[in-house]
Amino acid sequence: MSNSDVHRRRLQATPRGVGVMCDFYAVKAENATVWDQHGREYTDFAAGIAVLNTGHRHPKVMAAVQQQLECFTHTAFQIIPYENYIHLAERLNALVPISGPVKTTFFSTGAEAVENAVKIARAATGRPGIIAFTGAFHGRTNMTMSLTGKVVPYKTGFGPFASPVFHARYPNALHKVSVSDALDSLEAIFRSDISPQQVAAIIFEPVQGEGGFYDAPPEFVVALRELCDRHGILLIADEIQSGFARTGKLFSSDYYAVQPDIITMAKSLAGGFPLSAVSGRAEVMDAPEPGGLGGTYAGSPPAIAAALAVLDIIEEEALCSRANQLGSRLKQTLQRADCKALAEIRGYGSMMAAEFNDAAGKPSAEIAKAIQQQALEKGLILLTCGVYGNVIRFLYPLTIPDAQFEDALALLAGILREH
Repeated sequence: MSNSDVHRRRLQATPRGVGVMCDFYAVKAENATVWDQHGREYTDFAAGIAVLNTGHRHPKVMAAVQQQLECFTHTAFQIIPYENYIHLAERLNALVPISGPVKTTFFSTGAEAVENAVKIARAATGRPGIIAFTGAFHGRTNMTMSLTGKVVPYKTGFGPFASPVFHARYPNALHKVSVSDALDSLEAIFRSDISPQQVAAIIFEPVQGEGGFYDAPPEFVVALRELCDRHGILLIADEIQSGFARTGKLFSSDYYAVQPDIITMAKSLAGGFPLSAVSGRAEVMDAPEPGGLGGTYAGSPPAIAAALAVLDIIEEEALCSRANQLGSRLKQTLQRADCKALAEIRGYGSMMAAEFNDAAGKPSAEIAKAIQQQALEKGLILLTCGVYGNVIRFLYPLTIPDAQFEDALALLAGILREH
């Protein structure tokens, strides 16, 4: 059956609100390669939106899941618990950049992790308010849409949203938002919207994902930590897109001199299987009453098994180091491309982005989209992001073969020279 035939069926069977980027349909994938039903190969620099740091179908992930499937698929941990859930919690407790006793609980999606981090923060502080940032993306549920700082397409037509939620400015030197501007916007919220004594948590992405891959300056994170300590507010780091070696460290929070109270994670945690987690200081995590946390599929056994394999792979294959090596090669390619529309190259490790402006110096979603489309036509899958839609983000599997990576960079360089 042709792609066009399947496309017609998709339009008839699924709502238009589920936007689809590619005009082909996957039938097979391996590491950094995807094949459609006509046998055409694509190099995947999207990785399921940062889910596949260890690549499609890593053999160790597949073996771990298969072994679990031979035992059982589901019991619901809060009904009949299983040891692997505890083992993974213990491993993450030892790995997350939070000092002292740490506890971890599991869910299915990143949005669930953020929702539950908010629940935990409110239970721990007895306060209702949450502060997020412009450009943030935290999910598509009502609460996480409320936290998200980008209207189109995530919030259009879906209000009213959960409250009390407020947005401060996120520092962004390219768009002339300084650290001082961002901190002043927090103080403005305290003066005009909600008392700091009524704020349970401030949630931020150490590296914004959908917002454009902007990293939080170290002095900003230190100031956030000081502000939270001063007012008894909890600091939540959303590492859903930036975790598990993507930035060259296991977590991007590892780059900072201060630590959050709670970390949310998902995406590449389980190598393609739906799993998310919330880790935090033990006394904070213990605030909800028994039964207050959980979910039918929370901590699914096959996903837990996959995540344990992922942690092994990251260590055994030195993926943090590889993220830095690949990111350096990508950055050199972008710098040498002589692309006049390229306004900025930024990122840690392999969480890299390229931002594009038009001849007048204004953000250009059109240029980013054109580059993305040209790449797709040549067999390279790229994603755009950013509040203006003018950023291309690079999310290749960290396990991509060197020769395939170099071929993709050469293809990218040729496209960029046209702009």
